[in-house]
Amino acid sequence: MDKKGSGTFVRNALLLLLLTVIGLGVYAFIRDGSPPTLSLTPQSDVASFNTDFTLKLAARNVGIKSLSVSLSQDGKTVDFLQRAFTDKPMEHTEVFRLPRDAAFKEGPVELTVTVRTHSLLSFIGRGKSSLVRKLTLDLTPPRVTVNQGVHNVNQGGAGAVSFTVSKPVARVGVAVGEYFFPAYQQKTGDYFCFFAMPYDMLPTNFKPRVIVRDLAGNEATQTLYIYAIPKDFKFDKLNVSDEFLNDKMSQYSAQYPQEQSPLDIYKRVNNELRKINETDLRRIGLETANSALWSGPFLRLPNAAGRAGFGDQRDYFYNGMKIDHQTHLGVDLASLANAPVPAANDGKIAFAGFLGIYGNCVIIDHGLGLQSLYSHLDSIEVAVGADVKRGQFIGKTGTTGLAGGDHLHFGILISGVQVSPVEWWDEHWIRDNVLKHLNRQQ
Repeated sequence: MDKKGSGTFVRNALLLLLLTVIGLGVYAFIRDGSPPTLSLTPQSDVASFNTDFTLKLAARNVGIKSLSVSLSQDGKTVDFLQRAFTDKPMEHTEVFRLPRDAAFKEGPVELTVTVRTHSLLSFIGRGKSSLVRKLTLDLTPPRVTVNQGVHNVNQGGAGAVSFTVSKPVARVGVAVGEYFFPAYQQKTGDYFCFFAMPYDMLPTNFKPRVIVRDLAGNEATQTLYIYAIPKDFKFDKLNVSDEFLNDKMSQYSAQYPQEQSPLDIYKRVNNELRKINETDLRRIGLETANSALWSGPFLRLPNAAGRAGFGDQRDYFYNGMKIDHQTHLGVDLASLANAPVPAANDGKIAFAGFLGIYGNCVIIDHGLGLQSLYSHLDSIEVAVGADVKRGQFIGKTGTTGLAGGDHLHFGILISGVQVSPVEWWDEHWIRDNVLKHLNRQQ
């Protein structure tokens, strides 16, 4: 290569290098100066000192440097949250509440969030984002007025209540211990709620409370004064045979492949899977209509003898050794093998399929959190979403799941919590304990 060609090559190389450096500089400028992203929930335009705000930040290129949050009202501004990030996180979530001690009053306020990144171009205003949210500060809790008529609830049974609320709400229902039973607003504007007294709750601990939270996060509660009627539950000893284990555990072997023996599978099914199924029932129990779909007493399986009852306490033995203890939460009804099973009342199919210990199972939603359960079925003749009428054929009795013989395990659930079905076969009980509240809403 001659000198002229060599010089041209060098100039082209230098030009390419210069363009590369400029390109990298432009990329770095764009990358380094891109603003952070932020989102703030809830989206409601009202708030209180109990509102939990969740702020999500992201600055994926250079990291977050600082966060500041202020609240303004009538010319007064308070910077109540400030964070400095030396570790340059790419993402950050901050949960906060408005400052209670800053003497803000009810009315319009302005919430301002400012986020900065570690951008080298911050001197020209790059790498910064702000969010301004105009809110109404609401510090007045809702008022609850309970309609009279709640008297007694049986241990392991159901109760009902209706009440009025003075303002729109975000969450409303009845709390019983660790359980929360949602209430549903009716055409009258009042709220109606089914709730349960769990079978294992001592009457002295049964203290149901109406809990109402408005859109701003203000909360009001009112205790329901109800007499809890204690119940004595039957005690049983059940022997688990090898014949039963060999026959039944094949249904669950794929779920517990690490277990070598049918007995080990059974221990996990009767305990672990039972708890999982309880969670499934709670989830399904929230998939309910906002109005009553049923009427009148619930239908019992025709020509069936009662076997195990609700709340029966069971000790399980294998070769003379106790291996487990569980509670039977339903009523077992035995008729002819593969007997037709009718829907206990009008409703909509909420579940139809295999459900762990219950085997082939149908759950009918009757609205307002009230559901009926039919398990151990040999066959299912309905599909999820279908409307059914009282007495309509939904399947046949069988031995699927943990059934030791052909029968129907029938259950009643309140927002997924199992209660005694016997009450729901009793027209007198329904009239005195449910309809007096429900008829107010018609």
